[in-house]
Amino acid sequence: MTQRQALEDIPKLREVFEPYFRIGAAVNPSTLTAQRELLARHFNSVTAENEMKFASLHPEEERYAFEEADRIVDFAAAHGMAVRGHTLVWHNQTPPWVFQNPSGGAADRETLLARMKSHIETVVSRYKGLIYAWDVVNEAVSDDGGELLRPSKWLDIAGEDFIAKAFEYAHAADPQALLFYNDYNESVPEKREKICELVRSLKEREVPIHGVGLQAHWNLVHPSLDDIRQAIERYASLGVKLHVTELDVSVFLHEDRRTDLKEPEAGMLERQAERYGRIFRLFKEYGEHIESVTFWGAADDYTWLDNFPVRGRKNWPFLFDAGHRPKPSFREVVEAARS
Repeated sequence: MTQRQALEDIPKLREVFEPYFRIGAAVNPSTLTAQRELLARHFNSVTAENEMKFASLHPEEERYAFEEADRIVDFAAAHGMAVRGHTLVWHNQTPPWVFQNPSGGAADRETLLARMKSHIETVVSRYKGLIYAWDVVNEAVSDDGGELLRPSKWLDIAGEDFIAKAFEYAHAADPQALLFYNDYNESVPEKREKICELVRSLKEREVPIHGVGLQAHWNLVHPSLDDIRQAIERYASLGVKLHVTELDVSVFLHEDRRTDLKEPEAGMLERQAERYGRIFRLFKEYGEHIESVTFWGAADDYTWLDNFPVRGRKNWPFLFDAGHRPKPSFREVVEAARS
């Protein structure tokens, strides 16, 4: 039996989880080619890793660059996949011109909101009917204890209601799209409560927000399964949809700064497999609330965790190895779906 035949004999993730939720992967122009067969076989949803962010789509005030984003949407359409849009408003990867006046100083509130509105209208309208859900605002909640919102130029210039405005503009551009607030450390209790406070306040003001995106950049230990469970229950109690938007399981703990490993050490992939199995059993348990689970990549040949947060270090966070072969984690996840 050839390797290709062997890979074709394994179950398809998208079919295994069809009764519960969509299974997605983040893609970029490189992986769209290098991982094409893997993506088409196992996933029924894709998210652009960077190609739909402000800096990529709208690098200059009078110029949009849709080519790479269009490729991703076209790939999804050709393979019957859903598309999640990521992301409309973020403090990172937003070009400087957005926040500047013609003299190079800070733009005023009215100018900034007008630029936000124009950008959202243009982007969301272009993909209306093709992108079913958008991460409208990304990572606006502070990790620091004393403040709700993180410092940003959006906040400094437009004020706290820049978040509500973004959702209102997106809803006007595509009333059928599901609109999400998306963040990391979403299962850390202190930040979880801040995210809940923000989402609750938006809903109380009848802002058109439909869901919370749990980024789920986790490792072999943190966050605890209890913290993940509590986060899911707290967000679900707000009456919103839940999407796991950027899932990966790093094989390194946060304090592990090693750079010497050229391949996973003994036991590492087994611990990862056990962790993934427990995570997906939990997701399945809350399938009535979780509508989509997206990995922030598809296979270990490419991951944003390579060289981050430790320069010169390879990571192996996914269900498929660098040769696109299923890892022990894949088998555990499939077992979790079938058990």
